[in-house]
Amino acid sequence: MSDEAKRRIFAMLDTDGDGVISHDEYLARVDRAASAFGRGPYDPLVAAARATHEEVFRQMDGDGDGGVTFEEYRAWAGHEAFEETCRPALGSLFDLADGDGDGRVTRGEFARLRAASGNPPEGAAAAFDALDTGGEGTVERAVYLVAIHDFLTTGSSPMAGAYGDGRPGPREPAVR
Repeated sequence: MSDEAKRRIFAMLDTDGDGVISHDEYLARVDRAASAFGRGPYDPLVAAARATHEEVFRQMDGDGDGGVTFEEYRAWAGHEAFEETCRPALGSLFDLADGDGDGRVTRGEFARLRAASGNPPEGAAAAFDALDTGGEGTVERAVYLVAIHDFLTTGSSPMAGAYGDGRPGPREPAVR
């Protein structure tokens, strides 16, 4: 994974821009997605998403101090981390968005999922179109996860151009 791709993802997760992803910042992704799709805190899918995100945070936080610096993220991120914890966590967010549970999201669900995940709204249409491989007006869970995996591990993806559109440039992490 290139440092540029890692910096883009880190900047997206570091919502307050202080150079550290806090536990609360990271878990807020689940809360934003649950809220975007009208799911309450006791919904089993929300509980599953929270559990998978807790595990991702635990693994990212290499020194266990409750905050993830860019250096910790850089050391952690890659194929193995994606397969072990990111795929389940990102899949759990997809499941929150999949209103009818058919393994697909519509254009509207996709846009809300991207926004809840911290992606800029202006890239949603291009990303959806790149992933709607069958032209059916839906994106399948497996296609979605493969595209994210490819971006995270190689910096290349059918929707790579949409990942950073409209975002400020990658921030240099704070020194702790």
